[in-house]
Amino acid sequence: MKKAGLVVLCCFYFLDCFGQHYDTVSVFNLPIQMDEVVIKSGWDINAFIKRVKTDSTFYKAFRSMRLVPYTAINEIKVLGKGNKTIASLHSKTQQKINKGCRSMEVLEEKTSGHFYTSKGKYNYYTAELYAYLFFTKGIICGENDIVRGELQDKGKGKLEKSKYQLKQLIFNPGTKISGVPMMGDKASVFDPEQAKKYDFKVSIEQYEGQDCYVFKLSPKKGEESNVVFNELKTWFRKSDYAILARDYSLSYNTMLYDFDVVMKVRMQLIRGQLLPVHIGYFGNWHVLTQKRENVIFTASISY
Repeated sequence: MKKAGLVVLCCFYFLDCFGQHYDTVSVFNLPIQMDEVVIKSGWDINAFIKRVKTDSTFYKAFRSMRLVPYTAINEIKVLGKGNKTIASLHSKTQQKINKGCRSMEVLEEKTSGHFYTSKGKYNYYTAELYAYLFFTKGIICGENDIVRGELQDKGKGKLEKSKYQLKQLIFNPGTKISGVPMMGDKASVFDPEQAKKYDFKVSIEQYEGQDCYVFKLSPKKGEESNVVFNELKTWFRKSDYAILARDYSLSYNTMLYDFDVVMKVRMQLIRGQLLPVHIGYFGNWHVLTQKRENVIFTASISY
């Protein structure tokens, strides 16, 4: 079982506006609910859906983190019965850049419970994944933020395949994720068989003072138990379609595993560069033969 494909990320409410209509000629031939403002703009819905499916700005923002100095506040809480904290980590880390290479210094760290094993390893798989995403060991050189083709490289070995699944679910939500048992094509929300189970909406909202197209999908009434995504909402900046924020909510239940995961990601334009500034996650998941993990984490990043 490739657990990283299950500890996936994901979340919340949609602000409906007045005067919503439906476009009946979309790339996957299903109605898309649109605001009056969107319709009056003479906007090309087909081109927009293509952008949603092929966006690379979101992934590029995360890769760009590797090239700039920053300070991060990391909070991880492992919850037990009654949602009481049984283990935790609070740390402050600083990424340093020197001659094109990056390294990370731990400025402070506090843990509780059995966050680490007796050998100093992570006692929880979610914590291990967090470390993979946000912590750096040693000095790493020769990186870039070029994203073309990178998400198609699965690498070799179980760990690399799991990392590939994780990246697909975070950065290309709605695409098929191979290698996750009993899920089939349920993550492929734009494929006709899955798309007909969802409602799709486009509106115009502001995100931190910037006009955005907001794309949201949610299950049709009665399809809630037949889909993976409970909600997927993305804010695209109108000026260049860069993703400024994304909310995920996913859940699924099989004989082998179950998961219920919510995540929010927020971006900011820092000195002309789009970078993540906040990642919030709540996940409750279980894989057969493994202990259940119920974990909350946040990363707050300043540049």
